[in-house]
Amino acid sequence: MTHTTLVLGGARSGKSAYAEYLLADTPALYLATGQALDDEMAERIRLHAERRGPMWSTIEEPLDLAACLDRHLDTGRPILVDCLTLWISNLMHHGRDVDHETAELCEVLRNARGTVVLVSNEVGLGLVPETKLGRQFRDHQGRVNQRVAQACRRVVFVAAGLPLVLKDMI
Repeated sequence: MTHTTLVLGGARSGKSAYAEYLLADTPALYLATGQALDDEMAERIRLHAERRGPMWSTIEEPLDLAACLDRHLDTGRPILVDCLTLWISNLMHHGRDVDHETAELCEVLRNARGTVVLVSNEVGLGLVPETKLGRQFRDHQGRVNQRVAQACRRVVFVAAGLPLVLKDMI
């Protein structure tokens, strides 16, 4: 049976730790969208890897998420995608069509034969960004979250490290 879960939350809400907890009992694949473009991000990535431990295998894919996910679903190992927020940022930076890429991702999720947990930031609860680029990013993030939530069987919102199930069709 397919188990697709979207874990949403704000910055430092505990969403990644919760997503890792969901897959803690089995060797899993960690599909990372973030890139270590500076020392601070490199340290964040290192801390995430340290927290996960040696049972996890990491695949780095900042752009072609749907194709990469589809390829690795055949391994039979559960997959954690962390995170959609950085993926959207990468797509925008490279001038890619976020709506098209999201449609491809949702198609893979609807047809997934395995367990996939995706992490994404909920950015729509704060102030309206001052810049056009900030507003475009916030709008993309909101639309991606909505579309992925529709494609997933389960959606969980994490606040202060506490999960709140929003949708459960498992």
